[in-house]
Amino acid sequence: MSFSPLHIWASMGLPSKVIASFLLLMAVMSLAVVVERHVTLMRAAAATRRFLGAVIPHLSGGNYEGALKVADELRLAPFARVARPVLAKITGERDGKLTVVELAQREAERQKEAVGLELRRGMGVLASVGSVAPFVGLLGTVVGIISAFQGIATTGSGGLGAVSAGIAEALVETALGLCVAIPAVLFFNQLNNKINGVEAELGRRTGELLDELENKHGHRDSGKLEVAA
Repeated sequence: MSFSPLHIWASMGLPSKVIASFLLLMAVMSLAVVVERHVTLMRAAAATRRFLGAVIPHLSGGNYEGALKVADELRLAPFARVARPVLAKITGERDGKLTVVELAQREAERQKEAVGLELRRGMGVLASVGSVAPFVGLLGTVVGIISAFQGIATTGSGGLGAVSAGIAEALVETALGLCVAIPAVLFFNQLNNKINGVEAELGRRTGELLDELENKHGHRDSGKLEVAA
C-alpha cells in the first residue's frame, strides 16, 4: 500500500473525508485571519505615525479644527479614530451641563472600546480553531480506528493489510488536527501581544490628549461654574 497523501485520501471513507475537509477549511480560515490582521496592523502603525506627525503641531497650538481635519484624512490610524470624535465634541456646540473635559473623557472611553473591538476582529476564529482542531482530529482518529476494525471484520484476519488503511486514516487525521491547531495558537498569541501593545499605546496617547485638554480647558470651565453658582 502506498502512503502518499493522495492515495490515503482516495482510500478514506466518506466520514474521514468530511472531517479532513473541515480541518482544511479551518486552516484556510486561520490563514486568512492571520494575513488580514497582520496587514491591518501594519497599515494602522504606518497611519498612526503619519497622524501623530501631522496632528501634534495642531494640538500644541490649540488648533483643534486643524487637528480634526487631519483625523478625518487619516482615519486608518487607531488614535485618529479615537481622537476624531473627541475633537468633534470639543469644537462642537455644547448645551448640557458637562464640561469640555468630561465630554472628551466619556467620548474617548467609548471610542477606545470600539477601536479595541475592531482591532480584535477575527481573533475569535483563531482561538476557536486552536482549541477545536485537536478534538476534530481526534474524532478523525476514532473514525479511522473504526475503519480499521471494519477491515478486520471484512477480511476475517488481523493482519497488517486489513488494518493499514484505517490506521493510516487515524494517524493522518490526528496529524492534520495538530498541524491546524498549533499554528493557530501561535499566531493568536503573537497577534494578541501586538494588539495589546497597540491598545496600550492608544491608551497612553488618549491620556496625553485628555491631559492637554484639561490643562487648557479645565480652569476655564471651573471658572464658568463658579460664576454661574
